[in-house]
Amino acid sequence: MAKFDSKSWNPQVWEKYMRKVPNTKENSLIKNGLLNAKPNMTARLRDEVGGNYFTEPIKGLLDGEVLNYDGVTDLSATSRDTFEQGKIIIGRMKGWTEKDFSAELTGEDFMPLAEEVKEYYDAVDQTDMLSILKGIFAMTDSGTDFVAKHTYEVDKELDATDMNKALQKASGDKKKAYSVAFMHSLVATNLENLNLLNFLKYTDSNGIERDLTIGTYNGKLVVVDDEMPSADGYDAATASTPGALKVVASGATEGQINLAEVKKASFYPAAVKADDYVVAATKYTTYVLGEKFFDYDNVGVKVPNEMSRDPKTNGGVDTLYTRQRKLFVPKWISFTKAAMQTNSPTPAELADGRNWEVVNNGKSDGQKVYVNHKAIPLVQIISRG
Repeated sequence: MAKFDSKSWNPQVWEKYMRKVPNTKENSLIKNGLLNAKPNMTARLRDEVGGNYFTEPIKGLLDGEVLNYDGVTDLSATSRDTFEQGKIIIGRMKGWTEKDFSAELTGEDFMPLAEEVKEYYDAVDQTDMLSILKGIFAMTDSGTDFVAKHTYEVDKELDATDMNKALQKASGDKKKAYSVAFMHSLVATNLENLNLLNFLKYTDSNGIERDLTIGTYNGKLVVVDDEMPSADGYDAATASTPGALKVVASGATEGQINLAEVKKASFYPAAVKADDYVVAATKYTTYVLGEKFFDYDNVGVKVPNEMSRDPKTNGGVDTLYTRQRKLFVPKWISFTKAAMQTNSPTPAELADGRNWEVVNNGKSDGQKVYVNHKAIPLVQIISRG
């Protein structure tokens, strides 16, 4: 196949251009009840003549020690705390350019259709949401133990009890707030092989029963999506472990691995040294969340989509420009802007733990009070499958 402007073209038969390549991304985070549409969230920004970041006050719960009503004790009153949640608007844009000559050679119009643009931005939104989750679990604020309490890690495949243990560790008697788990297909397959995961079914128009991509595990809906995070590294092993590699200082041969190579991996035994044994492993992250965990608003832009034509360049060029601004606000987690360079956070900045903290009263460290971590229905389960 000859090439012109990166498009496949058969000059001999001028055959119809190949079908659009199927999209293998599930984009499941935005399709399974995690978004709580709140179009009024940005009303304050409009009232305040624009902007990209705002802080919303939240009334705290009534608290304080109850007093003894005995006829002699004075009644003293206290005021409740007001909490603050920072919210950031995420702006994204993309353009696509096509030459007239490409269409003339192939007989195919390559400009994106509306549904293709939507599909593209669905993937963009999922990337941003996964970055937010990564950033939340990278928080370093010493005033709360959210990350430690809401992370459950095992150096094995998930079993029948791990989900319940993880949710109890995170939220105790509030664990019923969780509704859906998002996991990699390998994790789901292992659970299915253990008869711990049953996929829901539906009957199509021809009366044929088919599996959905949604199942249940420990009473929670399971959505399978290979965009869930994974990391490659090494676990500790012995000489008899299948696939074990002996660690050597340098000059590794068959069945060995250099110490420096082990330490380049995403994870490895903390005290690994020469003459130890390791085995290659992959860590898979499963996210378990409560229903409508993200408050969501499609904020909009002045001109979301527009076409531009340049009749001079290359004999004629059309360009489609697209833009969007959206809010994804995780429940009881605040965006701080501590490590943001411009007016919209990049995916890397969304994944930076410095930009997130548990909602609090905004006071100095000595008087800072955080929302109880048990109220935040978010857990990450890290396993080997």
